[in-house]
Amino acid sequence: MESTKLKRPKHKGSPKLFDNPILEKLTHTHISLPLIIFGVIAVALIYYGIIEKGFEAPIMVGLFVAGLFFFTFVEYIMHRYLYHIPATSERKKKISYTMHGVHHDYPKDKSRLAMPPVLSLVVATVLFIIYRAVLGDYVFGFLAGFLIGYAAYLAVHYSVHAFKVPNNFLKILWQHHSIHHYRESDRAFGVSSPLWDHIFGTMPRKTRASKKTAVGNSIDD
Repeated sequence: MESTKLKRPKHKGSPKLFDNPILEKLTHTHISLPLIIFGVIAVALIYYGIIEKGFEAPIMVGLFVAGLFFFTFVEYIMHRYLYHIPATSERKKKISYTMHGVHHDYPKDKSRLAMPPVLSLVVATVLFIIYRAVLGDYVFGFLAGFLIGYAAYLAVHYSVHAFKVPNNFLKILWQHHSIHHYRESDRAFGVSSPLWDHIFGTMPRKTRASKKTAVGNSIDD
């Protein structure tokens, strides 16, 4: 499989990734499903932390915000170093394409804008075990914020590709992600926030040729 870096994307269709029909089915996800799942889990974690563990609301809010903030960092690191792993072998090339390259080739494929729920639930379970070992009972507020951060990321990513650029302060997210897809795939890794691009020096280069997606247009047009 070829690298998708700065290739002209395909705006129709949905490629087949697996010969196994079950695995292929699992690669398609309606965006509402993970949003509902992780929203419910986050509420349950907060409820358990307050009612069963006796945490006061200010402490839970602090833990929630910490988890939310930490997710933005994890989002950036995964996007930069895992999703865009250098394709130095055929195996890495295939893994990279299956995880993320297919999205760059087919950015309007709305069914592949979220990790399959089965896989994401497994990841969430592993994270709970790790965070519980490190944070103890504080995990309930922290993981709730982390999961809401993930849900927010999914909502932003879906909106950026499914809807036209809004005429408000959120348009920077559309324009930032547009640059990553169509001009500099080695920059602008933040989706829900450009914060870590600022911190790690991966903000888009400013050139006279830079062209931002106009309000009212889709970034994929």
